[in-house]
Amino acid sequence: MAMATDIGEAKTQTAAPPAPKRKPRKAAGRWRITAYQFGVLLALIALWQVGLWTGVLRPYIYGTPLGVLQSFATQIANGTLIWHFWVTAQEVVLGFVIGCSLGSLAGLLLWLSPLWAKILHPYMIALNGVPKIALAPLIIVWFGLGMESKIAIAAIITFIVAFLQAYKGTQEVDQDLIRLMKSLGASQWQTFRKIVMPGSVPWIVSALRLNVGFALIGAVVGEYISAEAGLGYMVYYSGQLYDLNSVWVGIFSLMIMALILEAVVARIEKLLDMEV
Repeated sequence: MAMATDIGEAKTQTAAPPAPKRKPRKAAGRWRITAYQFGVLLALIALWQVGLWTGVLRPYIYGTPLGVLQSFATQIANGTLIWHFWVTAQEVVLGFVIGCSLGSLAGLLLWLSPLWAKILHPYMIALNGVPKIALAPLIIVWFGLGMESKIAIAAIITFIVAFLQAYKGTQEVDQDLIRLMKSLGASQWQTFRKIVMPGSVPWIVSALRLNVGFALIGAVVGEYISAEAGLGYMVYYSGQLYDLNSVWVGIFSLMIMALILEAVVARIEKLLDMEV
């Protein structure tokens, strides 16, 4: 009887239904956070409007929420905003991809040559200390006034950040793992591919997040200096005309672009985590 009872309990435990999933609760939490985020945005707009009503803010200095909305709708309807957004998006994305790819690769490969790492160390410190925007006028001269110069500015700025972060990542890899690989007879390339590269992924992803802003800065500054299209050009030109509502449209469009790029980087981070 005792054995039959034990078997019956085991069957009961085996046949027990799985624990309910908590996805609905997580989804509800995400919706709540999203609602709070929109609430903060609406509160800021409300404060803006109250400041205009009370006279604390002047519309010719700060613009108006309704004026921004009208300018946004007008520029969407006539295609102006879409065109400026598309031009800047090309400059930012191409500069981001080129700079991050080459910079990360160069930073990782530098681990393979400690001698060259020592030789290039003062140059890395110097590049890191120089304000990257100071290079913009030179790049405009070298690459011309077209889109190529804006892509080059974004690429050079992001290259420096990605290069330094990737190399720093190789230096932070667990040295015990490297010594273990050497004791097992692994070559330097095998150690690099199996240990150093995966261990540097968090640093590379950190560089990607930083470079979202730097790529935008590079493209917009290039458009400030010389351009005929793009969100930076739009903001600069509207500011010269004291069209504050259009200036806000350009700024908000840049914020939207930054959020989109940040979402893409977050997706890349998940993919890299899965592969590692």
